[in-house]
Amino acid sequence: MADKNFLDVEDLEVYQKLCRLHIDVCDLTHEWPPEERYELGSQARRSSNSAPAQLAEKNDDRHILNKIEGVNRSRGEANETIHHLFMAKLKGYIREGTYLDFRDRYRECVRMLNGLEKTLERKIPERERRWKISEGSATYGAVGEGIYKGWPDT
Repeated sequence: MADKNFLDVEDLEVYQKLCRLHIDVCDLTHEWPPEERYELGSQARRSSNSAPAQLAEKNDDRHILNKIEGVNRSRGEANETIHHLFMAKLKGYIREGTYLDFRDRYRECVRMLNGLEKTLERKIPERERRWKISEGSATYGAVGEGIYKGWPDT
């Protein structure tokens, strides 16, 4: 990798973590009742796979805005997976601790995706950025609006 001037998607730590999470979600959902394997289980497996797939799809794109769109979609899929796992908890398929562990791991990935987006945003002219980036911190704010900090600390 020393003579490369770009990162393969496999080099991204967040991609590796999302792939590991997908494998773990698959293992988890195959323990659910048979009627849920093709309902909630399938939805959880698909969204958990789509999170790293969105990064892979846009990683080699030459246009920074398209890469950012891949990051945004990945973040959305990660949050969708959290929802499916929350529903599984409510239905009694997983315990509170299992849900919280997965939620925390996905939230870590969401924070990493936020950082990746911030890094990519710096590569485009400021007038074309969707977000006003505070260079000294990890906060984002829509242009002309207050600062949005994302997930509250828990």
